[in-house]
Amino acid sequence: MRSFSLYVPVATLCVLASSLLTGSAVAQTAYPSKLMRIVTAATGSANDWGSRVLAQELTAAMGQQVIVENRGGLSMEYVAKAPPDGHTILGYGSAAWLTQFLRDGVNWDAARDFVPVSLAMSSPNILVVHPSLPVKSTRELIALAKARPGELNYAAGTIGAAPHLASELFNAMAGTNIVRIAYKGTGPSVIALLGGEVHLMIAGLGSVAPHIKSGKLRALAITSAKTSALAPELPTIASVLPGYESTSVLGILVPAKTPPAIVNRLQQEIARAVNKTEVKELLFNAGVDANGTTPEEFTAFVKNDTARMGKVIRDANIRE
Repeated sequence: MRSFSLYVPVATLCVLASSLLTGSAVAQTAYPSKLMRIVTAATGSANDWGSRVLAQELTAAMGQQVIVENRGGLSMEYVAKAPPDGHTILGYGSAAWLTQFLRDGVNWDAARDFVPVSLAMSSPNILVVHPSLPVKSTRELIALAKARPGELNYAAGTIGAAPHLASELFNAMAGTNIVRIAYKGTGPSVIALLGGEVHLMIAGLGSVAPHIKSGKLRALAITSAKTSALAPELPTIASVLPGYESTSVLGILVPAKTPPAIVNRLQQEIARAVNKTEVKELLFNAGVDANGTTPEEFTAFVKNDTARMGKVIRDANIRE
């Protein structure tokens, strides 16, 4: 009887331990457990559009409703302070890691406060000129700009957005002084270029493709590192300026200390979503490439972009 009374507690403890371990495993795998939010830029922006495409696909894949929450420039601070449980996600472009170079008083640090999950989508920009400008190639544009320093100008909307920084990267690498003319967004910039108010701009493919096709604008080159299936007829700027690359991106990041298992689950579902045939076709028709990179690949991208574009911002003294 004594031995039985000794073994009963031991057996009970074993059962309890097994239950606890099983419960812990279930807790770790029970993600997501509630509504998920992709926090992003203003309604109608490219980041908003891409986030909504992702939200629809992830809702089906994750088994929980995924909504888009538009917080504009406050998105980074909001997500940085969110619980690191994978239910609040940042869907943003390079402003997530470059804004801290553009203005003082930023309440987050990209390297400290976020974990990169995946570069979900990317879109090369197009270097376009008004047809009245007597150039038909990047090389000719550079030659003209050097012959007329400070006389040529380019249109750009938001300070620090991809088209603006792509243009300043061009100036830095080409040794030119093409002057920025500020407009309130891409739409007004394109209208100004169409009207001949400015000489050129670097813009998203979707915003200028109809005007290139109609002959109202002349496309010189694409900003991706290699030629793109999105515009296979265009050479790259990099073919004239080796190393030049500038793309608009939608990256997915989560708060620091988010468990690796959650990060990996999110990345896998994002990769599956953007590489579905119908989604890739939707993106392609909008001038967007499907990526779905690994966390390691996206981390390397962010580090490289931060170092390269941070230098451009400092050297050109770009401030919001």
